[in-house]
Amino acid sequence: MERSEQPAIWVDEGQKFFKVARRNFVDPEIWQAEKERIFEHCWLYLGHESEVAKPGDFITRTVAGRGILFTRDSKGELRALLNTCPHRGAQVCRERKGSAKSFQCFYHGWVFGADGRLRSQPGEASYAEGFKARESSNMTPVPRFESYRGFNFVCFDRDVVPLDEYLAGAKEYLDIVCDQSASGMSIVAGTQEYSIRANWKLLTENSIDGYHATTTHATYFDYLMNTTDGLTGGRMGGFGIDLGNGHAVLEYGAPWGRPVAQWIPAWGEDGRREIDRLYARLVADYGEARADRIAKMNRNLFIFPNLVINDIMATTVRTYYPVAPDYMTINAWAVAPNEETAWARKFRLYNFLEFLGPGGFATPDDAEALEHCQRGFANNKEAQWNDISKGMGKARPSYDDELQMRAFWTQWNNRMFPPPTVNKAQAAA
Repeated sequence: MERSEQPAIWVDEGQKFFKVARRNFVDPEIWQAEKERIFEHCWLYLGHESEVAKPGDFITRTVAGRGILFTRDSKGELRALLNTCPHRGAQVCRERKGSAKSFQCFYHGWVFGADGRLRSQPGEASYAEGFKARESSNMTPVPRFESYRGFNFVCFDRDVVPLDEYLAGAKEYLDIVCDQSASGMSIVAGTQEYSIRANWKLLTENSIDGYHATTTHATYFDYLMNTTDGLTGGRMGGFGIDLGNGHAVLEYGAPWGRPVAQWIPAWGEDGRREIDRLYARLVADYGEARADRIAKMNRNLFIFPNLVINDIMATTVRTYYPVAPDYMTINAWAVAPNEETAWARKFRLYNFLEFLGPGGFATPDDAEALEHCQRGFANNKEAQWNDISKGMGKARPSYDDELQMRAFWTQWNNRMFPPPTVNKAQAAA
């Protein structure tokens, strides 16, 4: 796809405006190019190590259109295998999750270990000597597979930079999430799956947009103030931060209860004692300043191109993929400390469902807003631009400014329309 006469983004630092062409949300050629230039070359979230905790555990997931078998083999090593039989191409594992010592392709009966290696096949004597030892006889591993603090990523570009380098400043915020627990974090059983009839980039913007909360989610704030005594009296002040490589975060005060270690009156005195115990542990492990940051601050963390970790009244991991220019599918999981008590887990999951669940206060509001944007983009030939200039020129943009979206769009534009490469000989000429 070639760049059209209209630029994808329009930035004027002097005038302090940053505009995004609305055709980016509707053009089928752009959507096709995104699949090739972004999803083929970026690190993409696969799953958390806790989802395959024991040898033999497995889950199957679709990542950027590929079916992947995520397993822990008999030696305890994590594997990410393309879920395709090397014989005739059938899916090897047809279950969503489970535990198995081996996997048998139902088509012709080839059997593979949890490490993807061929163990046996019918009519083995009819194959050439050494057939089973060939790498081509095994399931194919994903080209690149790496992890950071239990979060596992894959990439289909063998030449991609290491995950540690790719994550850049996002590592600091993943550390804050993981440091909630003394014994590690785990995905709580169950997945939320839903869809929105809107372009996937709208959910990126929405997930790191502190500007819309008080209007779009006004009902939730009214509910907390008037129904459940569910606010702390704290303020939502904070900042938006560009973390490099297209990643960004909002970090701001938490005015609601957090089972990490922030109490609200609605939780009563039993809840106060539990929260005090959790907070004392954080102080003992990290000191008061970091304990306050872990317990009493919210984080909306975005990792380019499509991973969001909402560490707010609960902690949510969410990915989303485009199916069409105006349609996306979303998967979300709750994550929690391994050692969490039944009391804290109850309120964590209640918070998770109450606000972030598909039927909660926030998600239906957001879906409605994004779908209305998508409808509005039908006018993109005449009404051409979105404006995300809020906060430009500030030394330290607020959490409700739009620095975060500008970080995403700058990286998106660089990957979609990289500048032409000029070698030294051409430059000299």
